Amino acid sequence: MFQNKQYLPIRLFRFFGLADGVSLLILLGIAVPLKYLADLPLAVTYVGSIHGAIFIAYVMSIVIVQVTVGWKIYWSLLGIGAAFIPFANFVLDRAVKKREAAFKTRAFPVLWLVYAIIFFSFMDLFAQLPIMSTFATSLGASTFVAGIAVGMYSFSNTGGNLLAGLLTDRFGPYRLLVIGLTGTSILLGTYSFVDTPEALLIVRFFHGFIGGFIVPAAFTFVANQSKEGRAGSENAITGAFVGAAAIIGPAFSGIMATQTSAPFVLRTVGLFGGFLLLAAFVVLRGQLFNRSTTRPARLPFHPALVGAFGGAFLMMFSQGALAYLLPLRVEELGFSSSVSGTLLSVFGLTAVLIFISPARRLFDQWPALTNFRIGLVLIGAAQFALGMAESLAVFYGILFVYGIGFAFTFPSINVFLYKGTSEGNRGRAYGYFYAFFSLGVVLGSSGLAFISSNLSTLFTVTAVVLTAGAVFSGLLSTTTKERSE
Repeated sequence: MFQNKQYLPIRLFRFFGLADGVSLLILLGIAVPLKYLADLPLAVTYVGSIHGAIFIAYVMSIVIVQVTVGWKIYWSLLGIGAAFIPFANFVLDRAVKKREAAFKTRAFPVLWLVYAIIFFSFMDLFAQLPIMSTFATSLGASTFVAGIAVGMYSFSNTGGNLLAGLLTDRFGPYRLLVIGLTGTSILLGTYSFVDTPEALLIVRFFHGFIGGFIVPAAFTFVANQSKEGRAGSENAITGAFVGAAAIIGPAFSGIMATQTSAPFVLRTVGLFGGFLLLAAFVVLRGQLFNRSTTRPARLPFHPALVGAFGGAFLMMFSQGALAYLLPLRVEELGFSSSVSGTLLSVFGLTAVLIFISPARRLFDQWPALTNFRIGLVLIGAAQFALGMAESLAVFYGILFVYGIGFAFTFPSINVFLYKGTSEGNRGRAYGYFYAFFSLGVVLGSSGLAFISSNLSTLFTVTAVVLTAGAVFSGLLSTTTKERSE
Protein backbone atom coordinates (compact mmCIF):
# COMPACT_ATOMS: atom_id res chain seq x y z
CA MET A 1 0.00 0.00 0.00
CA PHE A 2 2.74 2.45 0.95
CA GLN A 3 5.67 1.15 -1.08
CA ASN A 4 8.06 3.48 -2.92
CA LYS A 5 6.35 6.44 -4.64
CA GLN A 6 2.92 5.49 -3.35
CA TYR A 7 4.10 5.98 0.22
CA LEU A 8 3.36 9.68 0.41
CA PRO A 9 3.40 11.80 3.58
CA ILE A 10 -0.02 13.25 2.67
CA ARG A 11 -1.55 9.78 2.45
CA LEU A 12 0.00 8.85 5.77
CA PHE A 13 -1.64 11.95 7.24
CA ARG A 14 -4.99 11.09 5.66
CA PHE A 15 -4.85 7.49 6.90
CA PHE A 16 -4.25 8.43 10.53
CA GLY A 17 -6.64 11.38 10.25
CA LEU A 18 -9.50 9.11 9.22
CA ALA A 19 -8.52 6.57 11.89
CA ASP A 20 -8.53 9.34 14.49
CA GLY A 21 -11.95 10.55 13.33
CA VAL A 22 -13.47 7.06 13.50
CA SER A 23 -11.99 6.31 16.93
CA LEU A 24 -13.27 9.65 18.28
CA LEU A 25 -16.81 8.84 17.10
CA ILE A 26 -16.63 5.38 18.67
CA LEU A 27 -15.35 6.88 21.92
CA LEU A 28 -18.03 9.60 22.13
CA GLY A 29 -20.89 7.73 20.48
CA ILE A 30 -20.50 4.24 21.92
CA ALA A 31 -17.97 4.02 24.76
CA VAL A 32 -19.10 7.08 26.74
CA PRO A 33 -22.82 6.13 26.64
CA LEU A 34 -21.89 2.59 27.73
CA LYS A 35 -20.01 4.02 30.68
CA TYR A 36 -22.82 6.25 31.94
CA LEU A 37 -25.95 4.41 30.74
CA ALA A 38 -24.86 0.78 31.11
CA ASP A 39 -22.32 1.19 33.92
CA LEU A 40 -19.45 -0.15 31.77
CA PRO A 41 -16.48 2.16 32.49
CA LEU A 42 -14.07 -0.30 30.84
CA ALA A 43 -15.53 0.71 27.47
CA VAL A 44 -14.01 4.19 27.86
CA THR A 45 -10.81 2.74 29.30
CA TYR A 46 -10.05 0.50 26.33
CA VAL A 47 -11.48 2.64 23.53
CA GLY A 48 -9.75 5.65 25.07
CA SER A 49 -6.43 3.83 24.99
CA ILE A 50 -6.84 3.03 21.30
CA HIS A 51 -7.93 6.57 20.49
CA GLY A 52 -4.96 8.01 22.42
CA ALA A 53 -2.49 5.85 20.53
CA ILE A 54 -4.04 6.80 17.18
CA PHE A 55 -3.93 10.48 18.17
CA ILE A 56 -0.18 10.24 18.90
CA ALA A 57 0.41 8.61 15.49
CA TYR A 58 -1.79 11.28 13.86
CA VAL A 59 0.24 14.10 15.41
CA MET A 60 3.45 12.43 14.23
CA SER A 61 2.03 12.25 10.68
CA ILE A 62 1.30 16.00 10.82
CA VAL A 63 4.92 16.66 11.86
CA ILE A 64 6.19 14.47 9.00
CA VAL A 65 4.05 16.30 6.43
CA GLN A 66 5.09 19.70 7.76
CA VAL A 67 8.77 18.80 7.41
CA THR A 68 8.80 16.73 4.23
CA VAL A 69 6.08 18.46 2.21
CA GLY A 70 6.31 21.93 3.67
CA TRP A 71 2.65 22.88 3.38
CA LYS A 72 1.34 26.06 4.97
CA ILE A 73 1.37 25.96 8.74
CA TYR A 74 -2.39 26.55 8.91
CA TRP A 75 -2.97 23.08 7.47
CA SER A 76 -1.12 21.57 10.43
CA LEU A 77 -3.16 23.72 12.81
CA LEU A 78 -6.37 22.63 11.09
CA GLY A 79 -5.25 19.02 11.39
CA ILE A 80 -4.68 19.29 15.12
CA GLY A 81 -7.94 21.19 15.66
CA ALA A 82 -9.94 18.65 13.68
CA ALA A 83 -8.86 15.89 16.08
CA PHE A 84 -11.07 17.38 18.79
CA ILE A 85 -14.25 17.95 16.76
CA PRO A 86 -16.50 15.03 15.71
CA PHE A 87 -16.65 14.56 11.91
CA ALA A 88 -14.08 17.35 11.33
CA ASN A 89 -11.40 14.83 10.27
CA PHE A 90 -13.62 13.64 7.43
CA VAL A 91 -14.27 17.18 6.18
CA LEU A 92 -10.55 17.97 6.33
CA ASP A 93 -9.66 14.72 4.54
CA ARG A 94 -11.95 15.66 1.65
CA ALA A 95 -10.32 19.10 1.39
CA VAL A 96 -6.80 17.63 1.50
CA LYS A 97 -7.63 14.96 -1.08
CA LYS A 98 -8.77 17.61 -3.57
CA ARG A 99 -5.50 19.52 -3.15
CA GLU A 100 -3.13 16.55 -2.91
CA ALA A 101 -1.33 17.29 -6.18
CA ALA A 102 -0.80 20.93 -5.21
CA PHE A 103 1.09 19.94 -2.10
CA LYS A 104 3.89 18.49 -4.25
CA THR A 105 4.18 15.36 -2.18
CA ARG A 106 7.32 13.28 -2.32
CA ALA A 107 8.03 9.65 -1.58
CA PHE A 108 8.14 9.05 2.14
CA PRO A 109 11.78 9.05 3.32
CA VAL A 110 12.51 5.82 5.17
CA LEU A 111 14.72 7.72 7.59
CA TRP A 112 11.66 9.48 9.01
CA LEU A 113 10.10 6.20 10.03
CA VAL A 114 13.31 5.39 11.89
CA TYR A 115 13.04 8.80 13.55
CA ALA A 116 9.45 7.93 14.55
CA ILE A 117 10.68 4.66 16.09
CA ILE A 118 13.31 6.60 18.04
CA PHE A 119 10.53 8.94 19.17
CA PHE A 120 8.49 5.96 20.38
CA SER A 121 11.39 4.46 22.30
CA PHE A 122 12.01 7.71 24.18
CA MET A 123 8.27 8.38 24.49
CA ASP A 124 8.15 5.04 26.32
CA LEU A 125 10.95 6.20 28.62
CA PHE A 126 9.76 9.74 29.27
CA ALA A 127 6.11 8.76 29.78
CA GLN A 128 7.28 6.69 32.75
CA LEU A 129 9.01 9.59 34.51
CA PRO A 130 6.10 11.37 36.23
CA ILE A 131 4.14 8.24 37.14
CA MET A 132 6.38 5.27 37.92
CA SER A 133 7.53 6.17 41.44
CA THR A 134 4.03 7.20 42.51
CA PHE A 135 2.51 4.13 40.78
CA ALA A 136 4.89 1.93 42.78
CA THR A 137 3.93 3.58 46.07
CA SER A 138 0.22 3.20 45.20
CA LEU A 139 0.85 -0.58 45.07
CA GLY A 140 2.23 -0.48 48.61
CA ALA A 141 5.93 -0.04 47.80
CA SER A 142 8.17 1.97 50.11
CA THR A 143 10.08 4.99 48.80
CA PHE A 144 13.18 2.76 48.57
CA VAL A 145 11.38 0.10 46.51
CA ALA A 146 9.84 2.85 44.33
CA GLY A 147 13.36 3.99 43.46
CA ILE A 148 14.32 0.41 42.60
CA ALA A 149 11.22 0.14 40.37
CA VAL A 150 12.18 3.29 38.47
CA GLY A 151 15.74 2.04 37.97
CA MET A 152 14.87 -1.59 37.19
CA TYR A 153 13.83 -0.67 33.63
CA SER A 154 17.20 0.88 32.89
CA PHE A 155 19.11 -1.86 34.71
CA SER A 156 17.75 -4.56 32.38
CA ASN A 157 17.81 -2.12 29.46
CA THR A 158 21.59 -2.19 29.76
CA GLY A 159 21.67 -5.90 28.90
CA GLY A 160 19.30 -5.37 25.98
CA ASN A 161 21.49 -2.54 24.65
CA LEU A 162 24.65 -4.64 24.76
CA LEU A 163 23.07 -7.63 23.06
CA ALA A 164 21.41 -5.44 20.43
CA GLY A 165 24.70 -3.72 19.63
CA LEU A 166 26.39 -7.04 18.88
CA LEU A 167 23.49 -8.36 16.82
CA THR A 168 23.01 -5.12 14.85
CA ASP A 169 26.53 -5.31 13.39
CA ARG A 170 25.95 -8.94 12.44
CA PHE A 171 22.34 -9.00 11.19
CA GLY A 172 21.46 -5.37 10.53
CA PRO A 173 18.89 -3.22 12.38
CA TYR A 174 15.60 -4.49 10.91
CA ARG A 175 15.29 -7.68 12.95
CA LEU A 176 16.28 -5.91 16.15
CA LEU A 177 13.73 -3.16 15.54
CA VAL A 178 10.94 -5.69 14.95
CA ILE A 179 11.80 -7.70 18.06
CA GLY A 180 12.07 -4.56 20.17
CA LEU A 181 8.81 -3.02 18.92
CA THR A 182 6.88 -6.28 19.32
CA GLY A 183 8.08 -7.03 22.84
CA THR A 184 7.81 -3.45 24.10
CA SER A 185 4.27 -2.98 22.78
CA ILE A 186 3.12 -6.21 24.48
CA LEU A 187 4.87 -5.53 27.79
CA LEU A 188 3.44 -2.01 28.03
CA GLY A 189 0.03 -3.65 28.10
CA THR A 190 0.95 -5.99 30.97
CA TYR A 191 1.11 -3.13 33.49
CA SER A 192 -2.69 -3.34 33.61
CA PHE A 193 -2.34 -6.68 35.41
CA VAL A 194 0.26 -5.54 37.97
CA ASP A 195 -1.13 -5.38 41.52
CA THR A 196 1.92 -5.86 43.78
CA PRO A 197 5.38 -4.23 44.01
CA GLU A 198 6.98 -7.63 43.26
CA ALA A 199 5.00 -8.03 40.04
CA LEU A 200 5.92 -4.48 39.04
CA LEU A 201 9.63 -5.22 39.41
CA ILE A 202 9.30 -8.33 37.19
CA VAL A 203 7.45 -6.44 34.45
CA ARG A 204 9.94 -3.57 34.67
CA PHE A 205 12.84 -6.00 34.18
CA PHE A 206 11.47 -7.58 30.98
CA HIS A 207 10.16 -4.26 29.67
CA GLY A 208 13.61 -2.70 29.99
CA PHE A 209 15.46 -5.65 28.47
CA ILE A 210 13.39 -5.98 25.30
CA GLY A 211 13.10 -2.21 24.94
CA GLY A 212 16.90 -2.08 24.83
CA PHE A 213 16.85 -3.65 21.37
CA ILE A 214 15.35 -0.60 19.66
CA VAL A 215 17.67 2.36 20.17
CA PRO A 216 21.11 0.91 19.21
CA ALA A 217 19.68 -0.44 15.94
CA ALA A 218 17.87 2.80 15.07
CA PHE A 219 20.76 5.11 15.96
CA THR A 220 23.24 2.95 14.06
CA PHE A 221 21.28 3.48 10.86
CA VAL A 222 20.95 7.22 11.42
CA ALA A 223 24.68 7.57 12.19
CA ASN A 224 25.62 5.65 9.04
CA GLN A 225 23.72 8.23 6.99
CA SER A 226 25.48 11.22 8.60
CA LYS A 227 27.76 13.32 6.42
CA GLU A 228 31.31 14.16 7.44
CA GLY A 229 31.47 17.60 9.08
CA ARG A 230 27.72 17.71 9.75
CA ALA A 231 27.39 14.99 12.38
CA GLY A 232 26.64 17.55 15.09
CA SER A 233 23.74 19.29 13.34
CA GLU A 234 22.35 16.03 11.94
CA ASN A 235 22.37 14.46 15.39
CA ALA A 236 20.53 17.56 16.54
CA ILE A 237 17.64 16.47 14.28
CA THR A 238 17.65 13.10 16.01
CA GLY A 239 17.81 15.00 19.28
CA ALA A 240 14.72 16.95 18.22
CA PHE A 241 12.73 13.71 18.13
CA VAL A 242 14.13 12.74 21.52
CA GLY A 243 13.19 16.19 22.76
CA ALA A 244 9.71 15.88 21.25
CA ALA A 245 9.28 12.69 23.25
CA ALA A 246 10.49 14.56 26.32
CA ILE A 247 7.79 17.20 25.70
CA ILE A 248 4.86 14.95 24.85
CA GLY A 249 5.71 11.98 27.08
CA PRO A 250 5.76 13.56 30.55
CA ALA A 251 2.89 15.99 29.87
CA PHE A 252 0.68 13.30 28.33
CA SER A 253 1.56 10.89 31.12
CA GLY A 254 1.13 13.30 34.02
CA ILE A 255 -2.18 14.73 32.79
CA MET A 256 -3.72 11.43 31.66
CA ALA A 257 -2.64 9.57 34.80
CA THR A 258 -4.46 12.16 36.89
CA GLN A 259 -7.68 11.48 34.96
CA THR A 260 -7.23 7.71 34.46
CA SER A 261 -4.32 5.60 35.72
CA ALA A 262 -0.67 4.80 35.08
CA PRO A 263 -1.48 1.47 33.33
CA PHE A 264 -3.85 3.34 30.99
CA VAL A 265 -1.04 5.69 29.96
CA LEU A 266 1.44 2.86 29.36
CA ARG A 267 -1.13 0.81 27.44
CA THR A 268 -1.76 3.77 25.14
CA VAL A 269 1.96 4.15 24.41
CA GLY A 270 2.10 0.41 23.67
CA LEU A 271 -0.64 0.72 21.07
CA PHE A 272 1.33 3.48 19.37
CA GLY A 273 4.27 1.07 19.22
CA GLY A 274 2.01 -1.48 17.59
CA PHE A 275 1.21 0.97 14.78
CA LEU A 276 4.91 1.57 14.20
CA LEU A 277 5.52 -2.18 14.12
CA LEU A 278 3.02 -2.51 11.27
CA ALA A 279 4.70 0.38 9.45
CA ALA A 280 8.11 -1.27 9.92
CA PHE A 281 6.83 -4.49 8.34
CA VAL A 282 5.57 -2.57 5.32
CA VAL A 283 8.31 0.01 4.81
CA LEU A 284 11.57 -1.26 6.33
CA ARG A 285 11.44 -4.89 5.28
CA GLY A 286 13.87 -5.47 2.44
CA GLN A 287 15.64 -2.12 2.70
CA LEU A 288 19.36 -2.21 1.95
CA PHE A 289 20.32 -1.00 5.41
CA ASN A 290 18.72 -4.08 6.96
CA ARG A 291 21.85 -6.07 6.25
CA SER A 292 25.35 -5.12 7.27
CA THR A 293 27.49 -4.23 4.24
CA THR A 294 30.70 -4.26 6.28
CA ARG A 295 32.17 -7.13 8.26
CA PRO A 296 31.71 -6.66 12.03
CA ALA A 297 34.90 -5.16 13.46
CA ARG A 298 36.39 -5.02 16.92
CA LEU A 299 35.72 -1.90 18.93
CA PRO A 300 39.13 -0.29 19.56
CA PHE A 301 39.99 2.06 22.39
CA HIS A 302 39.52 5.63 21.21
CA PRO A 303 39.59 8.81 23.33
CA ALA A 304 36.43 10.03 21.60
CA LEU A 305 34.59 6.93 22.81
CA VAL A 306 35.63 7.74 26.38
CA GLY A 307 33.83 11.05 25.98
CA ALA A 308 30.82 9.39 24.35
CA PHE A 309 30.36 6.68 26.97
CA GLY A 310 31.16 8.94 29.91
CA GLY A 311 28.85 11.65 28.60
CA ALA A 312 26.03 9.19 28.05
CA PHE A 313 26.37 7.98 31.64
CA LEU A 314 26.43 11.49 33.14
CA MET A 315 23.55 12.83 31.08
CA MET A 316 21.29 9.93 31.99
CA PHE A 317 22.46 9.86 35.62
CA SER A 318 20.92 13.31 35.73
CA GLN A 319 17.75 12.06 34.00
CA GLY A 320 17.42 9.17 36.43
CA ALA A 321 17.79 11.51 39.37
CA LEU A 322 15.19 13.82 37.84
CA ALA A 323 12.76 10.92 37.32
CA TYR A 324 13.15 9.78 40.91
CA LEU A 325 13.44 13.07 42.76
CA LEU A 326 11.31 15.61 40.90
CA PRO A 327 7.88 13.94 41.38
CA LEU A 328 8.68 13.44 45.06
CA ARG A 329 9.88 17.04 45.38
CA VAL A 330 6.71 18.34 43.67
CA GLU A 331 4.58 16.19 45.95
CA GLU A 332 6.56 17.37 48.98
CA LEU A 333 5.75 20.99 48.11
CA GLY A 334 2.04 20.20 47.80
CA PHE A 335 1.59 20.34 44.01
CA SER A 336 -0.34 17.76 41.94
CA SER A 337 1.35 15.00 39.92
CA SER A 338 0.41 16.71 36.64
CA VAL A 339 2.87 19.50 37.55
CA SER A 340 5.74 16.98 37.32
CA GLY A 341 4.75 16.17 33.75
CA THR A 342 4.57 19.77 32.59
CA LEU A 343 7.85 20.63 34.33
CA LEU A 344 9.64 17.76 32.61
CA SER A 345 8.17 18.90 29.28
CA VAL A 346 9.76 22.33 29.66
CA PHE A 347 13.31 21.04 29.28
CA GLY A 348 12.27 18.98 26.25
CA LEU A 349 10.60 21.95 24.57
CA THR A 350 13.66 24.10 25.18
CA ALA A 351 15.97 21.48 23.69
CA VAL A 352 13.77 20.95 20.62
CA LEU A 353 13.62 24.70 19.89
CA ILE A 354 17.42 24.76 19.89
CA PHE A 355 17.69 21.57 17.81
CA ILE A 356 15.41 22.85 15.02
CA SER A 357 16.67 26.44 15.01
CA PRO A 358 19.75 27.80 13.19
CA ALA A 359 21.50 27.57 16.58
CA ARG A 360 22.11 23.87 15.87
CA ARG A 361 24.89 24.93 13.49
CA LEU A 362 26.94 25.71 16.56
CA PHE A 363 27.25 21.96 17.09
CA ASP A 364 29.29 21.80 13.85
CA GLN A 365 31.20 25.06 14.36
CA TRP A 366 32.20 24.69 18.01
CA PRO A 367 34.35 21.79 19.27
CA ALA A 368 32.23 18.93 20.56
CA LEU A 369 34.21 18.91 23.81
CA THR A 370 33.35 22.57 24.42
CA ASN A 371 29.65 21.90 23.84
CA PHE A 372 29.85 18.88 26.11
CA ARG A 373 31.35 20.80 29.03
CA ILE A 374 28.89 23.68 28.65
CA GLY A 375 26.01 21.20 28.73
CA LEU A 376 27.22 19.38 31.85
CA VAL A 377 27.77 22.60 33.79
CA LEU A 378 24.27 23.88 32.96
CA ILE A 379 22.61 20.57 33.86
CA GLY A 380 24.56 20.37 37.12
CA ALA A 381 23.60 23.92 38.07
CA ALA A 382 19.95 23.15 37.34
CA GLN A 383 20.02 20.04 39.55
CA PHE A 384 21.46 22.02 42.46
CA ALA A 385 18.83 24.74 42.02
CA LEU A 386 15.98 22.19 42.01
CA GLY A 387 16.93 21.17 45.52
CA MET A 388 16.84 24.77 46.76
CA ALA A 389 13.83 26.29 44.98
CA GLU A 390 10.29 26.26 46.36
CA SER A 391 8.44 28.50 43.91
CA LEU A 392 6.71 26.90 40.92
CA ALA A 393 7.76 29.78 38.64
CA VAL A 394 11.39 29.24 39.62
CA PHE A 395 11.03 25.52 38.88
CA TYR A 396 9.98 26.31 35.30
CA GLY A 397 13.00 28.61 34.87
CA ILE A 398 15.33 25.93 36.17
CA LEU A 399 13.97 23.32 33.75
CA PHE A 400 14.50 25.86 30.93
CA VAL A 401 18.19 26.02 31.84
CA TYR A 402 18.26 22.22 32.09
CA GLY A 403 16.91 22.04 28.52
CA ILE A 404 19.73 24.25 27.22
CA GLY A 405 22.23 21.97 28.91
CA PHE A 406 20.62 18.89 27.39
CA ALA A 407 20.69 20.50 23.93
CA PHE A 408 24.45 21.06 24.17
CA THR A 409 25.22 17.65 25.63
CA PHE A 410 23.27 15.26 23.39
CA PRO A 411 24.78 16.12 19.95
CA SER A 412 28.30 16.39 21.34
CA ILE A 413 28.39 12.86 22.75
CA ASN A 414 26.98 11.51 19.47
CA VAL A 415 29.75 13.31 17.59
CA PHE A 416 32.28 11.65 19.91
CA LEU A 417 30.84 8.24 19.04
CA TYR A 418 30.64 8.98 15.30
CA LYS A 419 34.30 10.03 15.21
CA GLY A 420 35.47 7.04 17.22
CA THR A 421 33.80 4.30 15.14
CA SER A 422 33.32 2.90 11.64
CA GLU A 423 30.33 1.24 9.98
CA GLY A 424 31.74 -2.15 10.93
CA ASN A 425 31.60 -1.54 14.68
CA ARG A 426 29.10 1.31 15.11
CA GLY A 427 26.25 -0.98 16.16
CA ARG A 428 28.35 -2.45 18.96
CA ALA A 429 29.46 1.04 19.98
CA TYR A 430 25.86 2.22 20.21
CA GLY A 431 25.08 -0.87 22.26
CA TYR A 432 27.72 0.16 24.81
CA PHE A 433 26.67 3.79 24.46
CA TYR A 434 23.08 3.11 25.46
CA ALA A 435 24.20 0.62 28.08
CA PHE A 436 25.96 3.57 29.72
CA PHE A 437 22.72 5.54 29.21
CA SER A 438 20.83 2.86 31.12
CA LEU A 439 23.50 2.49 33.79
CA GLY A 440 23.31 6.22 34.37
CA VAL A 441 19.56 6.06 34.94
CA VAL A 442 19.97 3.12 37.31
CA LEU A 443 22.50 4.90 39.51
CA GLY A 444 20.66 8.20 39.21
CA SER A 445 17.43 6.71 40.50
CA SER A 446 17.99 3.44 42.36
CA GLY A 447 21.52 4.45 43.39
CA LEU A 448 20.30 7.63 45.05
CA ALA A 449 17.60 5.60 46.80
CA PHE A 450 20.37 3.95 48.87
CA ILE A 451 21.40 7.31 50.29
CA SER A 452 19.35 8.10 53.36
CA SER A 453 18.98 11.84 53.10
CA ASN A 454 16.49 14.58 52.28
CA LEU A 455 15.61 15.47 48.69
CA SER A 456 17.61 18.72 48.63
CA THR A 457 20.79 16.84 49.55
CA LEU A 458 20.19 14.24 46.83
CA PHE A 459 19.80 16.99 44.22
CA THR A 460 23.11 18.43 45.45
CA VAL A 461 24.83 15.04 45.14
CA THR A 462 23.64 14.84 41.52
CA ALA A 463 24.97 18.33 40.81
CA VAL A 464 28.39 17.43 42.29
CA VAL A 465 28.65 14.29 40.10
CA LEU A 466 27.87 16.28 36.94
CA THR A 467 30.26 19.10 37.80
CA ALA A 468 33.00 16.59 38.52
CA GLY A 469 32.37 15.04 35.10
CA ALA A 470 32.78 18.44 33.43
CA VAL A 471 36.04 19.02 35.28
CA PHE A 472 37.36 15.52 34.55
CA SER A 473 36.62 15.94 30.82
CA GLY A 474 39.35 18.58 30.81
CA LEU A 475 41.92 15.84 31.45
CA LEU A 476 40.94 14.30 28.12
CA SER A 477 40.76 17.62 26.28
CA THR A 478 43.97 17.28 24.30
CA THR A 479 43.50 13.78 22.88
CA THR A 480 39.71 13.88 22.61
CA LYS A 481 39.60 17.29 20.97
CA GLU A 482 42.31 16.41 18.45
CA ARG A 483 40.78 13.09 17.45
CA SER A 484 37.04 13.86 17.63
CA GLU A 485 36.74 17.23 15.89
